[in-house]
Parts: sequence; C-alpha cells; structure tokens
Amino acid sequence: MSTLAASLTDSRIMLGRNLKHTWRNPLVLFNAVLFPVVVMLLFVKVFGGAFAVGENYVDFATPGMLILAVSYGLATTAVAVNEDMSKGVINRFRTMDVSRGAILTGHVVVTTVRCLLANLAIVAVAFLMGFDPAAGPLEWLAVLGLIVLVAFAASWLTIALGLAATSAEAAGLAAVPLILLPFLSSTFVPVETMGTGLRQFAEYQPFTPIIDTLRGLLLDGHAPAGSALAAVAWCVGISLAGYLWSVRTFSRRA
Repeated sequence: MSTLAASLTDSRIMLGRNLKHTWRNPLVLFNAVLFPVVVMLLFVKVFGGAFAVGENYVDFATPGMLILAVSYGLATTAVAVNEDMSKGVINRFRTMDVSRGAILTGHVVVTTVRCLLANLAIVAVAFLMGFDPAAGPLEWLAVLGLIVLVAFAASWLTIALGLAATSAEAAGLAAVPLILLPFLSSTFVPVETMGTGLRQFAEYQPFTPIIDTLRGLLLDGHAPAGSALAAVAWCVGISLAGYLWSVRTFSRRA
C-alpha cells in the first residue's frame, strides 16, 4: 500500500472512531446540536420582541445562530484531543504505525460534520419559526461554503488549544472564549446599538464580518464586499495559525 493510500485509510478509520464517540455520547450531541437550538428558541421567542432590529427578528438572528452553533461544539473537540494525548491513546496509535496526520485530521473532519448537523437543525427550526430568506441556490451554496470554512478554521484552533492544555478541564476552559465571541458580535443585535467599547470590540472581532456576510447572503441575496473579504481572511488566518500551532505542539508532545 502506498504512503498516500495508507494515510487515507488511517484518516477514514480515525473519522469513524470519532463519529462513534459522538453518537454514543448524548451530552456531546446535546451541547453541539440541541443546545444552540434551545438558545435560538429562547432569544427569538422570549427576548426577540424586545429587540428593535428593523425586520423580523428570526430573519435577523438566524445567520448569527449558525455561527453560534459552530462555536458550541468546539469544547468537545478540545477535551477529546486532550484526553487522547493525556491518556496515552495517541502513543498507542503511534505503536500501531497510524499516520500522525490522520489522528488530527479525524478530529477536524468530525468537528466539521458536527457543526454542519447543528447548522441543519438551526435552519430547520428557523423555517418553522417563519424564517423567510431571499437567498437563491448560489447564495445558499456560498453560505454552506463559508460555514465549512469557519468550522474548519475553528477546528484547527480548538485542536491546538486541546493539545496545549495541561488537562481535559483546562482544554474545556480554553475553548470558552470561542463560545462567548458570538454573544459579543452582531448575532443578536446590530453592533451600532452597543456601547462604545463593546461596539469597537464587536466590529473588529472575527465573527462579526462572518455573520454580516451570512446575513447579507441570506437576507439580501448578496454580501457586502468588505465583510466577505474580512470573513475569508479571518478564516484563512485562523486555519493557518491553528494548523501550525497544532502540528508543532503535536510533534513536541506525541
């Protein structure tokens, strides 16, 4: 078997292993898929009437909830990677001549799949609550592509955090800022309505241009060029930083 074929086989096995861990852990499924839906129902049905956003609130909130759904599944990945490292699972894989790249790639792919499932649930619930997007097939395809890019970038950064953490508890805490960032963005209200300091933070943090791009694609049929470029640039930058940090930490510890 060639090196490439062996690596692909190892990646498929690692993906299957991580998927089984997800399906067999109800808490993981709740945190990654169902809890974002609960948050969406809470904000749209309980608080939504109090927010003046100039349009139907479920239309405004849904693009941000897609990113919130991505962030909620990240702590699970950080903890899983750290446990693999601290419990000697990775060392055991090394004795079995499993490809080093396949171990990390399996976590990236399963995190991305979990994010897509959470987003599918968010979209389904949004339509049940009256979501009325103007997006056509191309815009929906662009939305899918951007979400995959965000999930891919966040996965590499989360894996790096999990590898660098000294314990599973520390790995879970390290992912908390990524979970909180959507709350400090344009997810629930326009950034123009925020106080000065918070507004400046919201405008320049990575999730706001990503959410604004999704909102433009879904509600207007096109995204502001500035937001779209910033969104892609943030995703590429985070992916590169997370990948390099992960590989370096993995090589040092494994």
